[in-house]
Amino acid sequence: MTEIRLVGTAHVSQKSVEDVRAAIEEFEPDIVGVELDRGRYTSLTEEVPEPSVADILKRGNFGQLLVQWVLTYIQQRIGAETGVKPGSEMLAAIEEAQTHQKPVAFIDRDIRITLARFWGNMGVWEKIKFIGALLYSLVSVEGEEIDVDALTNQDVVSAAMEEFRKFSPRGAQALIDERDAYLAHQVLMLGSRYERVLAVVGAGHIQGVQRYLDAPETLPPLPTLTAEVKGLPWGKIIGATVTGLFLLLFAAIAFSGVGLDVLLAAFAYWILITGALSAVFTLAAGGHPLSAATAFTVSWMTSLNPVLAAGWFAAAVEAKIRKPTAGELRQIIAAETFSEMRRIPLFRVVLVAALANVGCTIGVVAYFLFIFPVLGIDPTVVITDGFSNMLQMIQALF
Repeated sequence: MTEIRLVGTAHVSQKSVEDVRAAIEEFEPDIVGVELDRGRYTSLTEEVPEPSVADILKRGNFGQLLVQWVLTYIQQRIGAETGVKPGSEMLAAIEEAQTHQKPVAFIDRDIRITLARFWGNMGVWEKIKFIGALLYSLVSVEGEEIDVDALTNQDVVSAAMEEFRKFSPRGAQALIDERDAYLAHQVLMLGSRYERVLAVVGAGHIQGVQRYLDAPETLPPLPTLTAEVKGLPWGKIIGATVTGLFLLLFAAIAFSGVGLDVLLAAFAYWILITGALSAVFTLAAGGHPLSAATAFTVSWMTSLNPVLAAGWFAAAVEAKIRKPTAGELRQIIAAETFSEMRRIPLFRVVLVAALANVGCTIGVVAYFLFIFPVLGIDPTVVITDGFSNMLQMIQALF
């Protein structure tokens, strides 16, 4: 009969390293499964070729990239406080298994799939809250006393998981629930081939994985846990909606009879508001004035085109000025403070891209909220008269 044992760890805890070694000594498993995928193991143990700056800019996933960098930074900071490198307990499990001449299996889902599903499953509001929490963590983690060993205590872990679930239900599904199921699938597959299986996983996964091991029939099919997220293209939908609203607004103003000067003023404010906020956010990211000027110049146009973004243009200019290199990716991960990260040209380029887009989006929202008070006209009258006159014209034509 197969015997399976789970060991829960904190990823930056010396105690976890010791617990893993003790479990292998005492349990004497036939195989050791570790919560790593092949790519993360390679990044922990080898020099991995870094993508070129052109590749990074071409992908355009600036928000997702920043989230990945900041999460890595926070984990590195906690590791520095405790003197333990992130992933040390997994490497200790591998080394101990090799010492006892036991095979090792990588049982975690590919990190690229997890990040893609994590970011893709979250709604817009969840993403905004999550990025805000990460930015707050950048400030609060430094100098704060952290009891990392308490992170292996199941009561503490359960409370933390529940808080995260309230904060980001869809994010928790991809980051926790789906990986619980994936890990359980892998452990059960090992159990079909070996009699004694030891699985080393993060403490936050212990309860979920054990629940699936106790009731394997409740496991979702494995292909559903690795499939590409194919939700609605909300970015394009929102962009098309903004374009439609803008055109309808201008048509209503044009046909309402308020005058050409009001129509031109409405268009001028569109350019000014979207451009100014995109430029301000570019400068807040530490962008060069030329990058801010670029964001100002293109924001009115990109905000009306679902397939373009002001941040892409601002980032291209910033890259020309800062001249980042691919080798700076390791500098970003090794940075000890957020200020140090911001001084690295590659980080600055990506931050400019992300924040320029944020500024442009806020500008669009602000425009629709305040344009009528700014123009000093009654929106009810303008919209009613505008659409009524358009309808009469259409009826006259047909």
